[in-house]
Amino acid sequence: MSKIDKIDLQIVNLLMEDGRMTAAEIARRMGGISQRVVRYRIERMIKEGMISICAVPHPHAFGFEVIADVFVEVEPGMIREVAEALAKHECVSYVACSIGERDVSVQVVARDNAEVYDFATQVIGRLPGVRKTTTSIVPVKLKDVYQWRIPAGVCENSKSEPAPPVQTEP
Repeated sequence: MSKIDKIDLQIVNLLMEDGRMTAAEIARRMGGISQRVVRYRIERMIKEGMISICAVPHPHAFGFEVIADVFVEVEPGMIREVAEALAKHECVSYVACSIGERDVSVQVVARDNAEVYDFATQVIGRLPGVRKTTTSIVPVKLKDVYQWRIPAGVCENSKSEPAPPVQTEP
């Protein structure tokens, strides 16, 4: 497990606010830290696989108004094969193998309900090994993976103290 401290946590939170924020701006907002140290810490966290800094496209901005979760029941021994086949489709934003009632979870972005229906029935439903699909339209998404925050309790110098507040713009 990677180790972080309160300073790393503050840096990550500021980068989540704006992934293009410069090391100089982060240092200024945090106070008491140099931009060189900020740059070093960002590079270390990237190198250790703790964070990635990238663009996050928003499907609605491109006309993909419908999000759907499709849960797939698969023949034994074919779960990974089905999941990998689904991950190759451009309209699929998430694929995971799961344990429980359903074997594969898929999130689909589409322009309308008809596209979701066609993908679920004509693509997923026809894959070798697929037994059954259950589709749910997602009308409201309150939180996504790129909005997940690192719990303050994982900081090595703090078991329960939250990270100190970051200076906000006036």
